[in-house]
Parts: sequence; structure tokens; C-alpha cells
Amino acid sequence: MSEPSTAAAPIGVSIVLPVLNEERHLAESVQRLLRQDYPGPFEIVLALGPSRDRTDEIAAALVSADSRVRTVPNPSGRTPEAMNRAIAAASHDVIVRIDGHSLVPDDYISTAVEVLERTGADNVGGIMAAEGVTEFEKAVARAMTTKLGVGAAAFHVGGDEGPALTVYLGCFRRSSLERVGGYDEAFTRAQDWEMNYRIRETGGVVWFTPQLQVTYRPRATLRALARQYFEYGQWRHEVSRVHRGTLSLRYLAPPVAVLGVLVGSIFGLCALVFGNRWLAFGWLAPAGYLTLVVVGSILSARRLSFRSLLALPVVFATMHGAWGIGFLTSRRRTRVA
Repeated sequence: MSEPSTAAAPIGVSIVLPVLNEERHLAESVQRLLRQDYPGPFEIVLALGPSRDRTDEIAAALVSADSRVRTVPNPSGRTPEAMNRAIAAASHDVIVRIDGHSLVPDDYISTAVEVLERTGADNVGGIMAAEGVTEFEKAVARAMTTKLGVGAAAFHVGGDEGPALTVYLGCFRRSSLERVGGYDEAFTRAQDWEMNYRIRETGGVVWFTPQLQVTYRPRATLRALARQYFEYGQWRHEVSRVHRGTLSLRYLAPPVAVLGVLVGSIFGLCALVFGNRWLAFGWLAPAGYLTLVVVGSILSARRLSFRSLLALPVVFATMHGAWGIGFLTSRRRTRVA
């Protein structure tokens, strides 16, 4: 474990970013990091995947403009490999993970290091503050910060400071990452949750603080959102296979909702075909879910535009449905612990 910092010699920090197809946000994300008020030495390591846009060109310009920025190759483009490569290349004893589309306040690093040292935790993180630009993105951002959309996890909806199962991104002690062997490269998604699980299982502490808020840019299209949540569902099921006993009602709610709507609709259709009035009660499931989503959207729509409000029920249904279908159709692809 690294030595505590002093006023004369603040601890060094390596900020690592997995980067792939981040033309839209990378420059702003890195510029926010470069203007951190942290008094100690820090560097930024970009793990560059095989992007199909101008990401590499932008990264090269950032490296040329500031010696604190450097890059490492990540040929696979996958996040866990990117993290391991960037961490291996990092120079300092505190590792801060940031995404290429995340925007942090100027005091993010200083706050993260202060909380890390004050609590003695292995990993410190905060709130995924989703913030959209377009009307659709604003609807997604609202859904991602409500219990109806993503459950009651503190890193989505806020909460009191204290130990947590997982946090958004993270400020790690390098020794903690080395203790658990780094990121498990088998996990395309859910690698942060899985990493934090191993930290906790080896006696470490994952600490949530609402003082840390990172602006997150949500997916810009319904198709991209569906793919994202489909993969979330697939990989969260895989985590539960590898680490038995880690499922909770929050993770089971989407697949249960999908099955309920599907079975209820089948019963309702059979009622129409066979004239069985009892089977018609099956329509209660999709009708109930539709009512929940519409009412939930109205209650969640404070300060949203009318266009964003119209998109919100579709966003909720897409997030729930894609996550649930991904969970139900997930096939084993990693070893069993």
C-alpha cells in the first residue's frame, strides 16, 4: 500500500481512460482532467482501441499539446484490456478511472484522493450524473437517474456516504488492484461490478461518496441504448454465474417484467383465439406494465421538454426490455469460479 501523502509531497495520481470511438467527447473530457486543482503530480494515460472515427487524431493532438498526456495501444478495443494496459503503463500509486465521454469537475481528483486517504478504502467513487444534450439524450439521462429506470443504486440516484457494493468509475489504490489481479478480461461488460466484488471478497472496502459526481453522456439513439442495456443484462447474468449469490431483486426485476409481459400477452391472444374469458386476464400484465411506465414517466418528467417527456416511456421500456432479454438469453462464456 502506498505511503500517506503529506502537504509537502502529495501522492501521485495516474488517470486512465479506455478510449474507443470517442471523437465527440474525448477532447473535452481530457481538457477537464488537465485543469484539475490537484496539487500533486498527475498523468493521463489513454488506452486507444481501434476507433473508426477521428479519435486517434484527437488523442495525438492532446499528447502533443501537453506532456502529461500519453497513449498506450489496446488492439482489442475492449474495456478490461484497456484498463489493464493503461494501469500497467501508469507511473503512480493511485489509479483514477475515467471514461472518454465523462466530464469531471475541477476538484474531482483532489476530492477522490482526500476521501481515499480519510477512509482507508480500496476504491472510492461517486455518482454517474447522466446529462443529455439532445431531447432524446435528456430523456435517457432522466431515466438513468430514477429508481424506475435503474433501481436504487446510490451511484445512480444518490445517497449517503459509506461502504457500497460498487461505485461509478473509481479512485483505486494500485496495491488493491494488484491484490486482486487487475480487471478480469473475460468480462466485456460489468467489469467494474465484478472488480469491486473481488476487492470486497478479499477484505477490501469500496466507498461511495456523493461528493464525487461525473457528468455522463448517454447514448444518442434508441438502437444504441437498446444494445447497451442488452449487453448489460447479458453480462450481469454472467457475473452471477461466476460469483454465486450476487443476484438481487433489482437485477431480477427486468427479466421478470419481460416474462410477465410476454406470458400475459400470449394468454390474452389465446383468449381472443379460443374465446376463453379467463385467459383474457393475461392482458393485465402488459397493461399494468404500460401503466407503470407512463405514470412513472409523468412523475419523473419535471423540467423536461414535451418532446423528452414523449420519449421517456419508450426509453424506460427499452432499458427494461433490452436488459431483461439480454439477461434471459445470456449464454455462459467465462469460467465458473
